[in-house]
Amino acid sequence: MAVQHRLVRCRPERVWEVLRDGSSYATWVVGTYASQPEDDRWPEVGSALRYRLRLGPFSYRGRTVVRVHEPPDRLEMEAMAGGGAAGARIAIEVRPWGADTLVILDEHPLRGRGWTFHNAAIDALAQLRHRLLLARLARTCEEPA
Repeated sequence: MAVQHRLVRCRPERVWEVLRDGSSYATWVVGTYASQPEDDRWPEVGSALRYRLRLGPFSYRGRTVVRVHEPPDRLEMEAMAGGGAAGARIAIEVRPWGADTLVILDEHPLRGRGWTFHNAAIDALAQLRHRLLLARLARTCEEPA
């Protein structure tokens, strides 16, 4: 299980502004580019983002569906691959922390082959990816709106 946290030097409202902007995910989600909400309901429960993932010379289409939307505290999504046969739970918790915000990211395999290949090495790679992702999210949130 990969859980990471990051102190972001802005108010929780600003973090939620970024989370509500589905087209901004490509700027802070590692490996993702060209993100776009499927419709104008993002990030309501059941709404989805479509995006492309780049892994070396390979490119894949992805889709992430919102499963829990509880502003200003929590956003949980399911990233799906292989037509929905494989998926991961991605939970973002947003907590006020003085004048700043503590963002907690929790991601783990939910269905499909992710469980088969899940091990300590995969967790270590996920931890590195999440540190970079949270650093990018912090930078995006801390920029003037």
